[in-house]
Amino acid sequence: MTRVLIIVQNLPVPFDRRVWLECQALVSAGYQVAVVCPKGDGDPAYEVVDTVALYKYRPYAPGGSKLGFVTEYAYSFFATAWLTLRARRSGRFGVIQACNPPDIFWPIALLLGALDRTRFVFDHHDLSPELYESRFPDGPRLPYTMLRALERRTHRTADHVIATNDSYRDVAVTRNGKPASDVTVVRTGPDPQRLRRGPAHPELRRDRRFLAAYIGVMGPQDGVDIVVQAAGIVVHQLRRDDIAFTLIGSGDCFADLVALRDELCLAGHVEFTGRAPDELVARILSTADVGLSPDPKNPLNDVSTMNKTMEYMAFELPVVAFDLRETRVSAGDAGVYVEPNDVEKYAAAIVELMDDEPRRSRLGKLGRARVEQELAWSHQQRAYLGVYQRLTSGGAPPAQAGG
Repeated sequence: MTRVLIIVQNLPVPFDRRVWLECQALVSAGYQVAVVCPKGDGDPAYEVVDTVALYKYRPYAPGGSKLGFVTEYAYSFFATAWLTLRARRSGRFGVIQACNPPDIFWPIALLLGALDRTRFVFDHHDLSPELYESRFPDGPRLPYTMLRALERRTHRTADHVIATNDSYRDVAVTRNGKPASDVTVVRTGPDPQRLRRGPAHPELRRDRRFLAAYIGVMGPQDGVDIVVQAAGIVVHQLRRDDIAFTLIGSGDCFADLVALRDELCLAGHVEFTGRAPDELVARILSTADVGLSPDPKNPLNDVSTMNKTMEYMAFELPVVAFDLRETRVSAGDAGVYVEPNDVEKYAAAIVELMDDEPRRSRLGKLGRARVEQELAWSHQQRAYLGVYQRLTSGGAPPAQAGG
């Protein structure tokens, strides 16, 4: 039985939904899977979940400064290397898969390649150079140049690259010189059997008629501040007291976002849940009327696929988003697209959609159908497993996933 090691730095597993779907796909195909990742709240250092061995280190987040990122990544690298060697005691790995950000784990892949002839798959989740540009638009160019070099080295070290969309595939091929035959698009498709609309829970609307929901990371580039500002416009300028906002998730900006809400006198309108268990997430999204994808247009977001957008669609929620290239690819006709970064127009779009129930229903059904017919993980995992088939048995190049 071929052993596979998956490395993740920015989220714990199984909280990272994409990686957990990948783990389950590999297990179902007969692979033995281990994961090295940071701990979530209350997580043990080692556990086995559905036959997947999870090796976890205590995360270290010194802050959102440039020096803080360097320190965090250095710590994560050495913690990951240590746990990789520990996991290797149970036997050699046939394949190592590193998920970014950051693009720093290629030396571990080189080591395992030298020791055990381990093949290296790079699962490209984020554009680290563009992530830096988005967080530090006026920052020095040297870190950007270094991130480009790390990205290039990761692509060229990998035996195969998995890209989350066609924009990322173009980066691998045109920017980093990876042969097109060594790059496969595998979108982050939701599981429509697990993510589906259930009965509404009116109490979650907090005595209001409508509920707008956000789920995701709350970092500087994610636009959650836009949601809070838009809520302020909805409540104070448009005089709408019938819309509640529930924001699920956490991140570097969480405390600042709560402070912004309180500064705008929105405590009774905007609720932050923090990271929530799946059961609560399902209840909220089954009750919500609109899903919010407020990612502002920047070098990263315009070409990135937002998981939350497709999760809203799975729950039959119309999506309010800024007009970004890959967001349109994902949501298609299930989205309402606003001029990028215009908070007032974003607020107006929320209100207009709340007041048009037939349109909400139509967009929600279109989104659910798109998930079931094109975007669902069941349509993506064939290409994903094809990569492993090729690397472990010398088979033909994997077919591209649809959608």
